[in-house]
Amino acid sequence: MSTTGRRAGTFCLLLIVALAAQATRVQIFQADALNHNKANQRLTVERYDQPRGNVLVAGEPVTGSTPTGGRYDYKRTYTDGPAFAAVTGYASQVYGNSQLEGIYDDLLSGADERLSSWAVWDAVARRQNPGGDVHTTIDPAAQQAALRGLGRQQGAVAAIEPATGRILALASTPSYDPGSFAGSSAADREAWTRLRADTDQPMLNRALRQIYPPGSTFKVVTATAALSAGAVRDIHAPTGAPYPYVMPGTTTELVNDSRACDEAGLSLDEAMVNSCNSTMGWLGVQVGLERMASTAASFGFNDASLDVPVRAARSNFDTRMNASQVALSSIGQYDTAATPLVMAMVAAGVANNGTVMHPQLVDKLTRSDGTAVQVMHPELYRQAMSPGVAAQVQQLMVDVVEEGTGRRARIPGATVGGKTGTAQHGTGNGDTPYAWFIGWARPDTGGVPPVAVAVVIADSKATDVTGGSLAAPIARSVLQAVLAGG
Repeated sequence: MSTTGRRAGTFCLLLIVALAAQATRVQIFQADALNHNKANQRLTVERYDQPRGNVLVAGEPVTGSTPTGGRYDYKRTYTDGPAFAAVTGYASQVYGNSQLEGIYDDLLSGADERLSSWAVWDAVARRQNPGGDVHTTIDPAAQQAALRGLGRQQGAVAAIEPATGRILALASTPSYDPGSFAGSSAADREAWTRLRADTDQPMLNRALRQIYPPGSTFKVVTATAALSAGAVRDIHAPTGAPYPYVMPGTTTELVNDSRACDEAGLSLDEAMVNSCNSTMGWLGVQVGLERMASTAASFGFNDASLDVPVRAARSNFDTRMNASQVALSSIGQYDTAATPLVMAMVAAGVANNGTVMHPQLVDKLTRSDGTAVQVMHPELYRQAMSPGVAAQVQQLMVDVVEEGTGRRARIPGATVGGKTGTAQHGTGNGDTPYAWFIGWARPDTGGVPPVAVAVVIADSKATDVTGGSLAAPIARSVLQAVLAGG
């Protein structure tokens, strides 16, 4: 072979090697980056080239898919979008996915390797499996009761099964229809723009992603800490709390909303029934910052990675405060703030004899034929208190409903425990207060209560904005819905 021929052959060989190296670099080392590049529409096209798997409530789909006749073969639909938006999130051809639709996108779209028993062959053949389904823990009756109760008010409801942590209701109002922008048309884009510009923030999941000062509902945590620390041993005995109570290091009295609180030495039961700030603030200081913070943490406060599996916003109880700030925090004010989910965990932990279970929104994941891909099991979150302390806190909460500010949560034929809260906020506390209620209910026959709930009304046009008047009746409806279904 001539020199020219050898050179040409060598050059061609080098070109082949370079081409192979480039193909290897692109297809293996850069594959993930290219697949997820915003300019690459291939994955989006694939995601919507077949019907999407469904999100189910009580075994029935609350989602669907419909042919589009456009670039994307199918788009997401919702059977009652506003009712379950806080559960499902959205799946949009233009704006991506959120919440369960986002977390389980691979499963729902059919891309999850667990959907196939021949994953390697499917990858080689580029065959897409039918989308799988997400089975939620939601009780439809409890969800509808929450939505009816909230109505047009800004607010949220979270309900939990105490023994398992299963989330039975998760509602946020005002809500939105995720199907209104599921496609890629001009109308879909206009709907998205309107929702994002709405000052009522309908796309904000207030049950999971918004924190509020919990007001007097936090006194359940303070009572737990006081009993656990031995600052109180008998809920009916005088606590020794002074009146008036001047917060440490200040000349400021911690005032009460009820004259029944304006005396020294009230018992813990009297302080809870009448929601006495002075007694509960004093007890928080006696317990001390470290014990108060650890008790709050056992219920979910200060946990920045609380996933249900949707990530919840971090509820806050400061770990660096002076004594007067501890007093205010112990009555749910100062910088203390919580999601409705965490306040439902407080009620559930008390109801479950001191054991707080990890909240979960999903029961199982399945293939399109119903066979299981993953089954979720109850998980312990923390032991917030001993069973003995839990029994005392349960009694305190029952007395609040039977004799105190929570009377509107009573249910005939059931034992209900609860705590109301009316949290001041805004400049000079001049804004409309947040109205809260947390509680649990069980049939009079006894046993672990099957349901615990937290309700917050963040903005209402009502003239009587208190937890007892606004939030307690909503909680009662949700509790009744679960008890009736049990």
